[in-house]
Amino acid sequence: MIRNALFVRLEARPGKEQAVADFLAAGLDMAGQEATTPIWFALRLSPTTFGIFDAFASEEDRQAHLHGSIAAALAAHADEMLASPPSIEPIDVLGMKNQLA
Repeated sequence: MIRNALFVRLEARPGKEQAVADFLAAGLDMAGQEATTPIWFALRLSPTTFGIFDAFASEEDRQAHLHGSIAAALAAHADEMLASPPSIEPIDVLGMKNQLA
């Protein structure tokens, strides 16, 4: 059961919006390789604001993700792409529905 999640808010530097979008597209491939990250969304909240929502079965899985390849890649490119450090918010999932139409 999914109980743990993260919401990460990313604010692109002026002119770096496409770089952030491209990074998130590549992040999908990295997330696909993480067996303990069953739910991962890349979001565009406004022209310059992006987000990542991902969810995990356990706190251990969430911590593994925070120390995994996506986090490392984001840290390596944050200064060049982002106007401010990423805002990383741990979230407790109270309920969910996951059904494709």
